Amino acid sequence: MRASSDALTAVAVYGAAGAWLSGVTWPDLGLQSLALGAGALVIGNAAAAILRRTPCFSTPADRVTLLRAVLVALCAVLAVPVLLTGDRPGALLVIIGGVAFLMDALDGPVARRTGTASADGARLDTSTDAALVLVLSAATAVTVGAWTLCIGALYYLFVAAGRLWPHLRGPLPPRAGSKVIGALQPFALLLALTPGIPTAVGIAACGLAFPLLVYSFARDVVALERLRRVPVSV
Repeated sequence: MRASSDALTAVAVYGAAGAWLSGVTWPDLGLQSLALGAGALVIGNAAAAILRRTPCFSTPADRVTLLRAVLVALCAVLAVPVLLTGDRPGALLVIIGGVAFLMDALDGPVARRTGTASADGARLDTSTDAALVLVLSAATAVTVGAWTLCIGALYYLFVAAGRLWPHLRGPLPPRAGSKVIGALQPFALLLALTPGIPTAVGIAACGLAFPLLVYSFARDVVALERLRRVPVSV
């Protein structure tokens, strides 16, 4: 019951906040629908991740991540329609996205302190991080260039590859370098979107973040390929 309540509360909060935000941001009904739909995909994916657990449960850390997912969904409301309008996103996107980015440092410690760390929680955290990067990359496509969409798409390409080659879904040992590279992606995108930051600085930040992300994913693929080839001892 608590899991269902947490998931549905997150959806309801997004529904109310997203409807208001899209109404004051986008005067065109079509853009409002696009904005709300984009945000609904984000929060719907997070809520579904909670509801399809067996057994169905949620933890204090999951509630922090669900709140982050609501913020990421609101970022989608502000960011996705700019792909059609070509307008530069405002400071509100940077503020909400910055809060969502900083909150990523909370759910892990909450899970450890409450003794509720789980693989399901880690996956929810990762997918929320990826959604934030994708949303921000859509916004920077207008200010920096359409190539920044590759930053947001790379995680989903990796997930899609895992469906074709199941060994790519295998566990990897935690690496501090991978965490730093992962955190660099939203930071670089937020920097590029910050009002007053020269375009050249934004391009340089994203231009540094993207090849590092490619390197990180390539290293993971190589590591998983090597693990697949290791003979299983009986």
